[in-house]
Amino acid sequence: MKSNENKELIMAIEELEKERGINKEYLLESLEVALASAYKKNFDSAENVKIEMDSVTGEIHIYAQKQVVEKVENDKLQISLADARQIEKKAEIGDIINIETKPKDFGRIAAQAAKQHIVQKVREAERNMIFNEYNDRKGEIVTGIIQKADKGTVILDLGKLEGIMPLKEQIPTETYRVNDKIKAYVLSVEKGVKGVPQVLVTRSHPDVIKKLFELEIPEIYEGLIEVKAVSRDPGNRSKVAVYSKNPDIDPVGSCVGPKGIRIQNIINEMNGEKIDVIEWNEDPATFICSALLPAHVMAIDIKEDEKFAQVIVPDEELSLAIGKGGQNARLAVKLTNWKIDIKSETQYRELMAYEENKKEQETKTEEGNDE
Repeated sequence: MKSNENKELIMAIEELEKERGINKEYLLESLEVALASAYKKNFDSAENVKIEMDSVTGEIHIYAQKQVVEKVENDKLQISLADARQIEKKAEIGDIINIETKPKDFGRIAAQAAKQHIVQKVREAERNMIFNEYNDRKGEIVTGIIQKADKGTVILDLGKLEGIMPLKEQIPTETYRVNDKIKAYVLSVEKGVKGVPQVLVTRSHPDVIKKLFELEIPEIYEGLIEVKAVSRDPGNRSKVAVYSKNPDIDPVGSCVGPKGIRIQNIINEMNGEKIDVIEWNEDPATFICSALLPAHVMAIDIKEDEKFAQVIVPDEELSLAIGKGGQNARLAVKLTNWKIDIKSETQYRELMAYEENKKEQETKTEEGNDE
């Protein structure tokens, strides 16, 4: 390359460092490797080549690297001790000697290789910056515009890149339309084909609800109220357990808001998904009873070692406690992480009567055998 082209290249590299944050030394080192590769490719060279670029002037120096040996068997890779000492007086057997060479037409090749390399590095830097930006946003809510909504997968325009929402991460009851604006939760960020970042998003994960609570309810964002657990049947119903250490704060009331406005905003975002907000309690029995709301529990017997709870509800509330398709009971199990067996008052009395009768029969049998 000509001297003015060299200087322009250095200026361009320095500008990239300022604007794109690409380290100048890193770019120069990688450029030297790229130029060495271009040299060997274009000149069909079997030599070991090293290229150095002056960081101030941009001047390029090309060196053939040869090892100092007693007897030269390959003059492309080796040099005799006598010849080496004409270049480097203190050369010894085994040393690597750099012999500067100036092939014709390399300036044009170097200019083309440098341009291609810098364009490549700029693209890589941009991809890395975007990757890091979205990697830092894992576990956050992002807003995107639907670009594609066919063949199962939904593609969102997130601004700098696309968000991918596979079928299993979608809400079964939702219909996705092109150009609709929706919120989604960033599950993961990966480097895809050619290093292009891919953002995997979801609307069905329980953490979507948890994050929306943080965004909508200031007391949660500020740490005054904590979301302890979320269980979810996406698109239909969720249960959210909340807690506050401060006895003056009503965690459920704060989340629901005046006239239900806070919780309604979240319900609207989730297209009408019902959300039950309950108060978390460290006492398992109290927590399980709350988790089964709107059904009321008459009695509960818990086995701590098995994490099992036997729950009795009024006859007229059995279907309410279990829920349509077992939904209420299933969500309560997920929320509390306890096994829960629900029985009506009548079922429980019948079970007790059966057990009592069984014991009596066993006792009579034993007494008969004794006689």
